[in-house]
Amino acid sequence: MGRKLKVLFLDRDGTINRDIGTYVTTREQFELIDGADRAIALARQAGYQIVIITNQAGIAKGIVTPEQVEDIHLYLNELLAQSGGSFDHSYYCPTHPDYPHPEYDRFAWCRKPETGMVDRAVADYCAAGFEVDKSCSFFIGDKTVDVECGLRAGLRPILVRTGHGEEELCREKGIVPEFVADNLLHAITEYVLLNTC
Repeated sequence: MGRKLKVLFLDRDGTINRDIGTYVTTREQFELIDGADRAIALARQAGYQIVIITNQAGIAKGIVTPEQVEDIHLYLNELLAQSGGSFDHSYYCPTHPDYPHPEYDRFAWCRKPETGMVDRAVADYCAAGFEVDKSCSFFIGDKTVDVECGLRAGLRPILVRTGHGEEELCREKGIVPEFVADNLLHAITEYVLLNTC
C-alpha cells in the first residue's frame, strides 16, 4: 500500500461558491462564499488533499458545457491561490435522470448520492501510489445528497447551512451528518481541524 492521505472532499455550488439558483456558466457568475478560500487554505496547511466533487447536470441540459465547467474550476484555483490555497483534483458529473443524453447517460453511476466520483478519486490516488485514509477524510456539502454520498463512501460527512441548507431534510430522511456547520470556514475551524488524524 502507498502512503496514506487524508482528503477533504468538497461539494462546489452552495459550499464553496454562492448558489445563484441556476447553473454557473461564466467566471463572472462565480462568487466565493465568505471565508471559503481561507477554509481551504487552512485545510491544506493541515495536510489535507482538496478534491472537488460536483454534480453538473447543466451539461446534460445543454445549459453549460464541459469546457465552461473546467474553465470555472481553473478560475476557482486562481481565486484560492490569492489566499494561499488550491484544490488538487476536481470531478464533475454531467448527467441527469430527467434529461437523457446519448453521451452522458453512461455516467449515471457518478451522480451524487452515488459514490462514483469519490471512487474515481480514490482510484486515481491509488494509481499514483497513495491510499486515501477514509477514517481521516471528510465530505462537506450543503445538500442531503452530499451527506448521503459521504456516508456511502465511508467518509465523515459534514453539512453546511449555506446553499440549500438541508438540515431539516437530512433529519427527515435519517441521513445524519457528523457535524452541521454555518459555512465551510466554520466546518474547518470548529470541527475538521479539531478532529484531524
